[in-house]
Amino acid sequence: MFTPSYLVLHKRGELINRVEALAEHSRPCRLCPHACGAERTKESLGVCRCELQVRVSGAFAHFGEEPPLVGRLGSGTIFFCGCNLRCCFCQNWDISQGADPGRALTDEELARLMIELQLAGCHNINLVTPTHYIHSIVAAVELAAAQGLSLPLVYNCGGYESTDVLKLLEGVVDIYMPDAKFFDDTVAKRFVTALDYSTRARAAIAEMHRQVGELKTTPDGIAYRGLLIRHLVMPEDLAETRAWAEWIAGELSPDSYVNIMDQYRPCYHAVSHPEINRRLSSDEYRKAVDQARVAGLSGRGFLMYI
Repeated sequence: MFTPSYLVLHKRGELINRVEALAEHSRPCRLCPHACGAERTKESLGVCRCELQVRVSGAFAHFGEEPPLVGRLGSGTIFFCGCNLRCCFCQNWDISQGADPGRALTDEELARLMIELQLAGCHNINLVTPTHYIHSIVAAVELAAAQGLSLPLVYNCGGYESTDVLKLLEGVVDIYMPDAKFFDDTVAKRFVTALDYSTRARAAIAEMHRQVGELKTTPDGIAYRGLLIRHLVMPEDLAETRAWAEWIAGELSPDSYVNIMDQYRPCYHAVSHPEINRRLSSDEYRKAVDQARVAGLSGRGFLMYI
């Protein structure tokens, strides 16, 4: 039987201390590397363009995630509105960049939503774009733990994370699922709202790996702890798959679970950037997978996509 990390902290009375520490980081806001200092009110929204109260676009058993998360009954996915990266090619731009305002939830309502996903039989609670709301999310987890929540928490993020905040999540998050978007800061800043995305993402992913290690699954293949990295292959090799694979294999582990994704398509403002205003070719994807193999990754997590 697997016991989620947060239940250990909850029983020790430590989880509430993390809630208080994260609240201190939220106003003025220092929850992500932007550290923009916004008060997160209508008059002071900051980079993520979100107030402090959680807004959720949707929550349901999701079957489009990685197999170790989906299993047979689905991943209990909660889609949070807003984002601290605001990628110009975002496929979920309506949720991440303001077109879909979602619905505001109190911490108590968010806790109840987690319990409902557990009652629906989901294998985990999958927090999509949680970074700017993590103060309230952990508060909701504290409440839900007292009500019987016992599913692994998945931190499903864009990779632009504060290592100071991540350290407050040690023992709270069971599965980290960051994006590894662009390897070079000078390339990244053309497409995302962060001048230092690549540098910050590598530091964040290394911290995640330190906390939870390689992805671990039950005998029937359901993930319960560890790191799962998503890497979206971009046209013109702008994401630099080889460099990411070499770094992951060398700095983390050759057996890291890396989902090398082929589903890039031009969305949102991609039309303004000729180099990404087209779909990925099959040759580009095959080359990226070959590069990952040569770089030393064992193939765990991506061979199924060939």
